Amino acid sequence: MAMASTLLSPIPILPPRLQSKRASSSSFNLRRRSAALSPINAKIGESPLQYRKLGDSELSISEITLGTMTFGEQNTEKEAHEILNHAFDSGINILDTAEAYPIPMKKETQGRTDLYIGSWMKGKSRDKVILATKVCGYSERSSYLRANAKVLRVDAANIKESVEKSLKRLSTDYIDLLQIHWPDRYVALFGEFSYDPAKWRESVPFVEQLRAFQELVNEGKVRYIGVSNETSYGVMEFVHAAKLEGLPKIISIQNNYSLLVRCKFEVDLVEVCHPNNCNIGLLAYSPLGGGTLSGKYLDINSEAAKTGRLNLFPGYMERYNRSASKEATQLYVELAKKHGLTPVQLALGFVRDRPFVTSSIIGATSLDQLKEDIDAFTLTPRPLPTEVADGIEDIFKRYKDPAIL
Repeated sequence: MAMASTLLSPIPILPPRLQSKRASSSSFNLRRRSAALSPINAKIGESPLQYRKLGDSELSISEITLGTMTFGEQNTEKEAHEILNHAFDSGINILDTAEAYPIPMKKETQGRTDLYIGSWMKGKSRDKVILATKVCGYSERSSYLRANAKVLRVDAANIKESVEKSLKRLSTDYIDLLQIHWPDRYVALFGEFSYDPAKWRESVPFVEQLRAFQELVNEGKVRYIGVSNETSYGVMEFVHAAKLEGLPKIISIQNNYSLLVRCKFEVDLVEVCHPNNCNIGLLAYSPLGGGTLSGKYLDINSEAAKTGRLNLFPGYMERYNRSASKEATQLYVELAKKHGLTPVQLALGFVRDRPFVTSSIIGATSLDQLKEDIDAFTLTPRPLPTEVADGIEDIFKRYKDPAIL
């Protein structure tokens, strides 16, 4: 039976404009109960996309989440708006951003992604857009994100400042899903596979982090919370702390997952996040392996490769360049061709069909890319044919997570 009590699953609350800041505790709880009677469903029109509940929440989200981290770096504001319009016209109802965006992170461009989204949001019905953003985890290099900080932490002060700035940039008064971009404690991240005990450090207690989020939920500025780049240990600690203290329960986990990056999630996070265990929805990022699985980097002299982000930004996502990823990708490209699929259809169809994936985060720097990605979800056989799935597993047995550095 799913762990979904009122202690573990915060009931969605109405945005601030519908609340009185001076309301008593009893009337606040009444509003929370009333809000629960009206599940959020931001589906726009009819669409061949599927929609799923995100964890214990009342959020009904599309199986594609629009990723926005190129807005403000590779995409102009006009291009960003065109991509957003097409995504939502196609039935995508959730977009993912972060205070750190665009990527690569730079002080000069930080926040542009949100600003582009914010200018687009001004002309939209707020309740038709499910807005997910992220607060940075521990960082000694990105202190420029705060007014007065030498190190970023996931504590009350940092979380509050992050949310206030995000709300302003995004031209909204509430965030549907606030996620911790990466943990406050040390974990192996971004291509680093093994945990190094020597790198352990003191971190902000899980309960303290949740209490900070609780304040924002009570204020109506945040509806639900989630994590990203997280481990089984972290998920369990957050869930346990929420249960013991009556604090908001995380409803989602945003982790890297694709044909090239499977093991970290499949080994035990699948069990932890199972609906009958902790019921945490996976928002799979980089389902195309940073574009690698499209096959465009196999020919380094092609125009697509030259203009791709792995070449535009030296050192970016090195795990796909300095590894056996190209060898594995070549085999996946050949498998797709053998069965009359494009490499994109194979890669996105694989992630789409995994029973533990709630939504795939798809980023695109052009309308053509976005259309191809959406078509891969809606036009590719569902599920992928047995012979295709068997072929994928045969390659996986030879190349288990080839992006490991």
